[in-house]
Amino acid sequence: MPTEPVPPIHSRFLFVDVAALRAKQLRKGARLRILSEEGPLPKKAERLAMEEVRRGLVMYDVTPIKKSPEESA
Repeated sequence: MPTEPVPPIHSRFLFVDVAALRAKQLRKGARLRILSEEGPLPKKAERLAMEEVRRGLVMYDVTPIKKSPEESA
């Protein structure tokens, strides 16, 4: 579980990327970060991953794009 709040994802594309990577982890056997007592859970890894990301339970890091020497000149 994340120790500090995860910044909200405002970009649909970033949301999809983070959820896809988390779904891959779930398919490989990672533990769920959602408690089953909170209600019925989706069956598919993709839906579980999207719910985890929506609730802010998945840590992610966006690395800045490095500019090439030609672009900075």
